[in-house]
Amino acid sequence: MRDTIAGALNTAIKSQDKRRVSTLRLIMAAIKDRDIVNRGIGKDPVSGDEISVILAKMIKQREESAKMYEEGNRLELAEQEREEIEIIRDFMPKQFCESDIRNACTQVIGEIGAGGLRDMGKCMNALKEKYAGQMDFSKASGIVKEILQ
Repeated sequence: MRDTIAGALNTAIKSQDKRRVSTLRLIMAAIKDRDIVNRGIGKDPVSGDEISVILAKMIKQREESAKMYEEGNRLELAEQEREEIEIIRDFMPKQFCESDIRNACTQVIGEIGAGGLRDMGKCMNALKEKYAGQMDFSKASGIVKEILQ
């Protein structure tokens, strides 16, 4: 995934797409920051799953920023944030739809043998480990809670 992003950055530089270049550089910087943190604690460089988590976090940050810009009547800045979201999404794995999330939740609950709400944390940890960057975990949390009740 790292090579894909680097290749996209080179292409964007050649085509002089300033928004894409700046967004891809932000992605590369976030990955490099995580690599540095991992090196400091003796872990390996960032894997593809971890990059997906980083990208999901970046998307969430931009969605929050866009919302705040809209509330502040700064529509041009909100639009910039949304453009960056679309660029970042190009590198994310396909996101699960509601039915896929429900199926994954049901499967994990069965694998763990969860019997009630006290097992919700175990279920969410298993989902995050297994499906990093592929689903909206706030939706998954609601579904797990619904199933366990």
